[in-house]
Amino acid sequence: MNEEGCKPRIDYPCCWVYKVIGRDPEAMRSAIAEAMAGCAHAVTPSRSSRSGAYHCLNVETTVESEPVRLDLYERLRRHPAVLMVL
Repeated sequence: MNEEGCKPRIDYPCCWVYKVIGRDPEAMRSAIAEAMAGCAHAVTPSRSSRSGAYHCLNVETTVESEPVRLDLYERLRRHPAVLMVL
C-alpha cells in the first residue's frame, strides 16, 4: 500500500512472477502448463523445504491487465497440485 492507503499502482502490460508452492514438482509443472495455456511463460525452480516435502517454482509471464493477472492467479490457485500461490 502507498502512503494514501491505496493499492500500489501497476502499469500494464508488465512482467509478473507467481510463486507456486506444492508437494510434487512435476505435478506442479503440469498444473502451470494447464493454467498458463496460450500464455508465454518461463518456469524456474525456486526453493524446497529442508525435508523436501514442499517445493516452490517461479512462473514468469507478461500480463496485459489486472483482470488477466488475477485470472491466472485463480487458475493456478484452484489446481489440486498447487497448495499456494504468492
